[in-house]
Amino acid sequence: MSDTKESDGSIAGEEKRSFDRLVNFTDAVVAIAITLQLLPLADVKGPADGQTVLDVFAQNSGTIITFALSFIIVIVMWINHNRIFNVLRRADGTILWLNIAWLVSIAFLPWPTAMYGEASNQTAAQVGGIALLYWTNLAVISVILSLIAWHARRHPDLLEPGAASRGWLADRSRARLRGIIFPAYFILIGLACELIAPQATWLALGLIPIGRWLNHKPKVSSASDRQPSGMPPTGSPPS
Repeated sequence: MSDTKESDGSIAGEEKRSFDRLVNFTDAVVAIAITLQLLPLADVKGPADGQTVLDVFAQNSGTIITFALSFIIVIVMWINHNRIFNVLRRADGTILWLNIAWLVSIAFLPWPTAMYGEASNQTAAQVGGIALLYWTNLAVISVILSLIAWHARRHPDLLEPGAASRGWLADRSRARLRGIIFPAYFILIGLACELIAPQATWLALGLIPIGRWLNHKPKVSSASDRQPSGMPPTGSPPS
C-alpha cells in the first residue's frame, strides 16, 4: 500500500478506502473458511436401521469435535485480528503481505481439519502426520498474527491517535508472550497426538487457562494504598 498522507498528517481518502477494503476482504475470507469446515459434517449420514442419533455421534465423534474445535479457535483468532486492526488507521506493505499470509493459512485450514476429523474417527494410535499438520497450521496462523501485532507496535504512524496507550497495545508484558506460548502449545498438542494417541486433542482445553493467565490484569491499588508508609491519606490533615 502507498504511504499517501494529507498535508496535515491525516490519511488520504484513497488510503482509507484501501484499508477498509482490506479489512472487509479479510472478514469475508474468514467467513468462507469457517463455512468450508462444516462441509465434512454434511457427508455424515443419519441413523441406519437399528441405530440412534447417539450411534451416529459416536461413529463420527472425531469429525464433530474437530469441527467444533476449529470453529472456536478460528473465531478467537479472528477476534484477536479484529483487536489489532481496530487500532490501525492504515496498512503498509508489511501489514498487507503478512495479512495475506494469514489469510492463506486460514483458507488452507479446512483441508487438514477434514483429514484430522476423519483420522480421529479411527481407533489407530497413529494418525500419520495429519495431527501435526493440523496443529502446525494453527501455530502458523498464530505466529503470523503476532508478527502483525509486533510490526504495528513498532510503527506508531500506522496507529490511530492515542492507540499506543490503550487496548492491546497497553497490555502487560505477560500478554505479549502469547506470540510464543500459543504456537508452542499448538505444536505440543500435535506431537502428543502423533506420539501418544489422537485423544491428546483434549489437551486443547489447556488453552483456556493459558489464555486467562495471559490476559490477567493485576489489581490496581487505590490512591490511599499508594501513599508512602507513615504519610496520611490524601486530603487528611496530619495529626
